[in-house]
Amino acid sequence: MPVTPKDAAPPPSVTIIGASEAHGVLGRDVRSAAGEDMGRIVDVIVDRTGHVRAAAIDFGGFLGVGSRKIVVDWNALRFGKIANKKDSITLELTKAQVAAAPEYKEDTPIVVLGASGSLQPLQAIQ
Repeated sequence: MPVTPKDAAPPPSVTIIGASEAHGVLGRDVRSAAGEDMGRIVDVIVDRTGHVRAAAIDFGGFLGVGSRKIVVDWNALRFGKIANKKDSITLELTKAQVAAAPEYKEDTPIVVLGASGSLQPLQAIQ
């Protein structure tokens, strides 16, 4: 007869997410609402409670040379159509706004660039 510890851990919960309902974002291309190349997501910033606050984007440069990381507010990103790895994420900022953002460096205060005003879903924008 097997011996079980008095304080055995309960079994883990299991959640199944449909393949078309959720996708990873690291490495995804980011584009402006005007279709400009804004870089790609290289990190996700969370606060101490585990809530996603921002995304670090590798912006500028060519083939990784001359690029820099900038941080954008998670709420400025739109994930409307990311059914496969070729689909990009839309950022509600212009290329000029992102170019003016300070560079993100680990272990320093994070400057998060966010869209001004209330963001509307892309479908509502004319």
